[in-house]
Amino acid sequence: MEILNIIKLAWNGLVTNKGRSFLTMLGIIIGVAAVIIIVSVGEGAQSLIFNQIKSLGSNLVSVLPGQGGDKGPPASVYGIVITTLKYDDAVSLLEGQNSIPHLAGVAAFALGNETVSYGNKQDTGISYNGTMTSYPQVIDRTLESGRFFNEQEEKGLAKVVVLGYTIKKDLFGDSDPIGESVKIGNEKFKVIGYFAYKGTVAFQDLDSQVYIPISTAQKVMLGINYVNRISIKVDSSDYIQEVMSEIRRTLQLRHHIKDAADDDFTVVSADQALAAIGGVTNAIKFVLAAVAAISLLVGGVGIMNTMYVIVKERTREIGLRKAIGAKPGNIRNQFLIESMFITTCGGIVGIILGMAITALIAVVIQSLGYYWELSFSPVAMVVGFLVSFIIGVLFGYYPAKSASQLPAIEALRYE
Repeated sequence: MEILNIIKLAWNGLVTNKGRSFLTMLGIIIGVAAVIIIVSVGEGAQSLIFNQIKSLGSNLVSVLPGQGGDKGPPASVYGIVITTLKYDDAVSLLEGQNSIPHLAGVAAFALGNETVSYGNKQDTGISYNGTMTSYPQVIDRTLESGRFFNEQEEKGLAKVVVLGYTIKKDLFGDSDPIGESVKIGNEKFKVIGYFAYKGTVAFQDLDSQVYIPISTAQKVMLGINYVNRISIKVDSSDYIQEVMSEIRRTLQLRHHIKDAADDDFTVVSADQALAAIGGVTNAIKFVLAAVAAISLLVGGVGIMNTMYVIVKERTREIGLRKAIGAKPGNIRNQFLIESMFITTCGGIVGIILGMAITALIAVVIQSLGYYWELSFSPVAMVVGFLVSFIIGVLFGYYPAKSASQLPAIEALRYE
């Protein structure tokens, strides 16, 4: 029998038993759609993460407390307190700025969370950044009004604060906050300026944060003598590696470290962070896709069961065809092509469904103001289609073979 006629018969079978056909294809549709959604959404999430890190600037280097390396980032990244980095480490890098070529600025950070209030208005759970006078230059922030604190205030426990744009709007609306006092926790701070709108950078809403002198954060607010991180700006991304080597050398001398294996700090660039995160997200993406693909095997079992039912229903037809000269190979090919036709249709529907859901997710996330690259992975589509086709062959072969081996006399007598 010609292939076109077999496909026509398969299509008639699908249309005649719509409910059964849909349930048969459902496992394939869900499996293929899930693989496409996971891979495509994974690529979109990866683009979001990369964009957030790049927004910090490609010429930024971070020093984190604790040792990192090939096994992963230092434990401080996961919120574990490590006290090996000090304010004086940042000062030594800043003072050595002239001796470290291409180092353009240094800012240390002591971080905390508190309620910020003004009168009867308050914002809870606000991040306050104890930092240095060089912060606006290092992170590229622009003041909307007022000024940033100076070196004397940085070292003198001054209770002055610079507000993020959103905090200023929440507490003062359109009024001028300069000279007013706000409370951070139980401490009063004088507002000396507020930043222009910046938005979300590296998943941090910088506009919903406040900035105070690092000495005040350490000794008045937190009672600590260490810093959470140090950020270093390099005048050109071409010199990142050179500056990183000089930073390591300077800190090793300060910490009396002779062997790099004993480093109690980690120096990392934006490119290294991107590479590390890219490796992790790729691994997660493909593991999840593999898990989703298991549903294709479930769909394959459904295909096999359905094909056995179809063979039983058409036993007399098989006997009649054999009686008029059809060979076992013709019978086997007919049912095998029907199985492949069902799974291939399911694969196509799954691809379309996966693309539609992926596009919907992208629209929703973009509407929230995040950068999200809508991408449909051609590899996922091809793999999903091929897998659905192969499942049709593998799980349709045995029912097709059993149909071809039915004796013609017994098939004609089947009730």
